[in-house]
Amino acid sequence: MHRKEKFLTRITPVLVYGRPLLVFAGLLCAIAVMLNRSPAIYLAGTMLFFTSMVFDLIDGWFSARFSPEITFAELADRVMDRIVYSIVFPLVAVGQMWRLSYVFPEHGRLELLHAVFVLVLCVTVLIRDNFAHFMRGFAIRQAREPELQELTRLRTGVAAPLGLLLYVHAFYIPVEGQVSFFYEAVAWLGNLSVRHLFVIEILFLIINFGSIAVYCRRYGTYCLDVLCFGDIHLRRRILSIFPNGLTVMNAMMGLMGVFFAYQAKMTEAYLFLIGAAVFDKLDGAMARKLGLTESLPDAQKGRITFGGIMDDVADALSFCIAPAWIFYIFLSGHPDQGIRNLPLYIPAILYVLSGFARLVYFTADRSPIPGFFKGLPTPAAALFVTAPLLVLTHLNTSGLEAGKWPAYISIALMLLAAFLMNLYRIHYIHIGRFMDRNPWFTWTNLSLMLIFVFTPYFGYLVFLQMFLYLLSPLFTWRAEPQAPTAEVSEQNG
Repeated sequence: MHRKEKFLTRITPVLVYGRPLLVFAGLLCAIAVMLNRSPAIYLAGTMLFFTSMVFDLIDGWFSARFSPEITFAELADRVMDRIVYSIVFPLVAVGQMWRLSYVFPEHGRLELLHAVFVLVLCVTVLIRDNFAHFMRGFAIRQAREPELQELTRLRTGVAAPLGLLLYVHAFYIPVEGQVSFFYEAVAWLGNLSVRHLFVIEILFLIINFGSIAVYCRRYGTYCLDVLCFGDIHLRRRILSIFPNGLTVMNAMMGLMGVFFAYQAKMTEAYLFLIGAAVFDKLDGAMARKLGLTESLPDAQKGRITFGGIMDDVADALSFCIAPAWIFYIFLSGHPDQGIRNLPLYIPAILYVLSGFARLVYFTADRSPIPGFFKGLPTPAAALFVTAPLLVLTHLNTSGLEAGKWPAYISIALMLLAAFLMNLYRIHYIHIGRFMDRNPWFTWTNLSLMLIFVFTPYFGYLVFLQMFLYLLSPLFTWRAEPQAPTAEVSEQNG
């Protein structure tokens, strides 16, 4: 038994320090593939990246279990992560461009858009890693022990498999004739549709921005203690950058949803709206965590803030204008001429105006109910009215004879949501706070969505979820208002 543990202790440094060597060898294989397009070298590089991924997923457990006496094991693991990701993600960005130019020169706009999106994703990963290093450094300087159980662990667990997937896709070499079983398995990933890759990459992008938000939320105070020297106003101006940045991401997610709707990619458009809702929740939570919702002693009461204006503008873009725009884009291209001839702009405009009225009422309301919304909140309304469009997409692509009724139902739900947003007597539970208090509910729904997003039935799942939320006041109207801990004011979503 002693010899076994001694062996396991010795293998830990191999797992920690071997990853950079493996990915560097994979880099050389990728360069060779770009020069001579050899399937054998491509398969060798894939095996190297796969081994590196396995090492990345198990090295932390080995170092904690068999080498607890190595005090710098965690630091070494993080340094290895930075080295590996600095090699992998720029490499796959170059590989995506090479794939378009030399392997599939007759590509379309969607493939080019995907290559550009991978470049943006790679830049985001590197920025996030450097930002995390910067924030942890400040925490250590202030004699604060960095916390490990956070969203960054999820981000790290996803980064290595995604890097492998992008490597397999970028440098895939088509081979004619009979090939080995291993090459067939790799070829399946190499030929994975751009639609599925977009879904995975969008989720990873959201996780990265969420990880940045978590670092700001937990370590930002330590940085400001050093930078501001007790200047409260300067401190608040610096702090406001972070929730305002999340608010901008909220608006960008809504606009990206419209862009993907123009490309007839409704699943991706819906995922961007979900991302907008996530950022809408994060910016309010971060503002409360950083104390930005509390007024300064010398501040004028009822003063309109720049952050409040940005939040309203972002909500108007992502949850009022974007869903109506997506609705109009989709039904304007309906296969039935009768649906296309309908004045579709009328329900879209009514929805936008109702959403604006809902935002104005929410801002002007001086008697909010803790834990509840008066009327249907705009993020829920946006996700509710766009979910039927995913069902319609499935019906159209499957060749099912659904007729005009699904389109008419979608129009009716658009008008219903516009009405419910301004029916302030109905109180909807704050789903974000409910999910915070009930992690089982969060993980159950997240698991279901991750499973169904790769199937044609994703639209049915999200429509059912949003329809149940629409009916939730029937079950929650007796609940007592309860303000959550450490939260001062309500947020719209």
